[in-house]
Amino acid sequence: MNEEYEYDDEEIEYYAIRPNKTQIKKDMAALFALSEEMSELPAGQLKILELPEIINKAVVEVSGMPHKGARKRLLKFIAGQLNKMDIEPILEKLSRIKNKSAHAVREHHIVERWRDRLISEGNDALTALLDEQPHADRQLLRQLLRNAQKEAEAGKPPKSSRLLYRQLKELFKVEGEPDDDTEFEDEQEDD
Repeated sequence: MNEEYEYDDEEIEYYAIRPNKTQIKKDMAALFALSEEMSELPAGQLKILELPEIINKAVVEVSGMPHKGARKRLLKFIAGQLNKMDIEPILEKLSRIKNKSAHAVREHHIVERWRDRLISEGNDALTALLDEQPHADRQLLRQLLRNAQKEAEAGKPPKSSRLLYRQLKELFKVEGEPDDDTEFEDEQEDD
């Protein structure tokens, strides 16, 4: 039962391993999409990504361009530059930026609902808020609420309503979290 196998070295054929064209196209499309996503970021968030100088300059330039051929060519250039480097750190930082933005939107909606509820329901809503947030400054909240209600009744600009919003935002702010989204807060208050 002991058979000997003979291998002839001349019969072994070696084939060149060629890159998969479909995978290359998918990778470049993903890098192109990443380039577009980076071009939509504000300058402050773009700095967080710590891009190389040539890519950063191109991303800043493409962000102000209309959606035409030159923009597409520049985005392809950025994608090509990204293809030459490790993009994992960039993707990780971009993910953190998106997560902070989503958290800021969620926090904004909670604060807005409380502000609207306080203005419409008055002391009942204030009591519910103080039960939920016992460390809140009762006197300041009552004063801001009273002023916001008076402004709403008189049809005046919502100065106290904005101050109430800011106070509630500080109240609901997660401890230990830096206040990075001041730009976002200012944009939302104008609504």
